[in-house]
Amino acid sequence: MVNKYENYKHDYNNPNIQLAIYLDNSIPFNKKAKSAFLFDSSRLSNRVLLPFVKVIARAFRFLVIGFKAIFPNLLNMPKFLHWQLYIGQKYFLTPEANYLIMRHFNIGSEILQFISDNVNVKLSSVESIKPKKLNEIKNNVYLNHDLNLFNFIIELNQKLKKEKRKIEKIDLSKINFSSVSLDEFKFEKFPNKITNKIDLATAIEIFSPIFQLYLRNDDHDRAVSSLQFDETIGIYAATILGVPEKLVLVNNRHPMISLSPIKSGFRLLLHGLSTEVLFGLLQDLKKLQKES
Repeated sequence: MVNKYENYKHDYNNPNIQLAIYLDNSIPFNKKAKSAFLFDSSRLSNRVLLPFVKVIARAFRFLVIGFKAIFPNLLNMPKFLHWQLYIGQKYFLTPEANYLIMRHFNIGSEILQFISDNVNVKLSSVESIKPKKLNEIKNNVYLNHDLNLFNFIIELNQKLKKEKRKIEKIDLSKINFSSVSLDEFKFEKFPNKITNKIDLATAIEIFSPIFQLYLRNDDHDRAVSSLQFDETIGIYAATILGVPEKLVLVNNRHPMISLSPIKSGFRLLLHGLSTEVLFGLLQDLKKLQKES
């Protein structure tokens, strides 16, 4: 995937917004992922289609909420849901959107493993979810991604409570970064045909009400609540690293106060941003540890 901003020509009379964000290094962020996100956000579908999709998708969301209030578990079709997600990603999403989605699952697994390694707790209920091909999406990847998070938090804290321990700061020289990849993830080439024009933000708005429709209420509630657990995971990592000031980059608020699912599409983008920033921080500190 070509970095669209690395050699972008700057026009002083008409400076490019995406170029300014790309060149800004105030937050740790993988350059390839940052370029993909910014280029994807500047696509025609994001500028023209997204505003209309938001209105239609949120209206449909209210209908789904009403249906689910009456029949909370009538539809429980995770396999069919993931088949739809796979078809959508394969035939309609841009290569950049697919790259960011697949990358998110991989770095999410590595972040959880990093915390587990440095708290010195082995967790039996958490699996490594690191898909490299789009057809792996059909293996309930989205649903299992959320299950992983909650199983991780519950089992981790149960074991810490049993052992009368808590998460503590570790000196940089002793931190275990073995689970954090410095090399780029190698994915199967993503489709780039005439129909692959839907950007990530638009796709999320389309998929969100469909996600709620085909899952049990408990599964959907976990999916929505998991976005607010950014702060929980951020606190764990910041405690280990001794950098509490980095929590300012977490924007989804603590899960004690649950938020409405109506704007979960936007919060899912924030979730992706927070995850990328945390992973970028881990990569930077791993490099610093190697150099020292």
